[in-house]
Amino acid sequence: MIQKNNVTGLILAGGAGRRVGDRDKGLIPWHGKPLVAHVRNCLKPQVAELLISCNRNVSRYKKFSRHAVSDNRGNFQGPLAGLEAAAPYILTDFVVVVSCDTPHLPDDLVYRLIAPLTLNRTHSTEISYVHDGVRAQYLCAAMRSSCLTFVTPYLNQGYRAVGDWYKTRNAVTVDFSDCESSFRNYNRLE
Repeated sequence: MIQKNNVTGLILAGGAGRRVGDRDKGLIPWHGKPLVAHVRNCLKPQVAELLISCNRNVSRYKKFSRHAVSDNRGNFQGPLAGLEAAAPYILTDFVVVVSCDTPHLPDDLVYRLIAPLTLNRTHSTEISYVHDGVRAQYLCAAMRSSCLTFVTPYLNQGYRAVGDWYKTRNAVTVDFSDCESSFRNYNRLE
């Protein structure tokens, strides 16, 4: 069984916000608080440490986590660039990655995502990600921290797609069809 103290949570909030009028999506108010506050409140009880990957408003994000990191690459290179920037701060064996626009994450998210990574003693499974019964939710995933060394070479080759990077690793889906609405994201708040 996985111990919470061996898991870091990473909230991805570094996007350009094109679908929300170029606003910083994680800081958009929703039910009286920024979206990132809702996500933090869901994730923080399930992990030992919490990081936020952001490319704007770093000081505002530090209100929600001691560690807010910005991409090493310019021009909003995508979620993998956020993971790459956060990697040096991940000191646990596992990291759970979520998007800043999913404020209804389930209370057992980390437990269910980490399970496939710990069942096999040969460490063959590196990544597990949510399938909500309708689609894959690539930005809601758990991974072995050791596989993060493969992010930079992938990005250096010009690739950016998270799902395609997962195909280069030993990744599995985890069925969350029992709580599909938990992964509804808020890309269009207007």
